Amino acid sequence: MFHKKIIKQPYNKDDQKPIIRSSICTGEKVVGFKELMTGKFTEVMAIKTNKDLDLFLEQYDIEVAEIKTEY
Repeated sequence: MFHKKIIKQPYNKDDQKPIIRSSICTGEKVVGFKELMTGKFTEVMAIKTNKDLDLFLEQYDIEVAEIKTEY
């Protein structure tokens, strides 16, 4: 009945890039940010459906072309 309002979250575009991590064995996907200097990955949410990915993209104001997949 009521839709939740999506709050835009900022992230540091100079030091972080959005990444989808996908498991080769299980196919499980997790989306988050990877620090460019250290390579540290910060998990934001699991992706079970395309709606989850759309929510992440809308929440952080990211274009689909900006996201890369790592295995």
